[in-house]
Amino acid sequence: MKEFTYTITDEQGIHARPAGLLVKEAAGFTSAITIEKDGKKVDAKRILGVMGLGAKKGAEITLRAEGEDEDAAIEKLSAFLQENL
Repeated sequence: MKEFTYTITDEQGIHARPAGLLVKEAAGFTSAITIEKDGKKVDAKRILGVMGLGAKKGAEITLRAEGEDEDAAIEKLSAFLQENL
């Protein structure tokens, strides 16, 4: 299992557009990918789960990937977060 912790810097947090893009990126991997915020863990491949986190600016989230392509998943998704949120 690989993980990456990130603090949201976008003024609007994880809103609809970046959440959709994040889900699309996560769906490209076979690994199980989750996002956790304040003890709530959701499937990163499900838009309603990601939106349901209510991650606002300053929130700390932890992205976890477990599976055969976990290294590539964390690398790509952590880059996505840093560039977009």
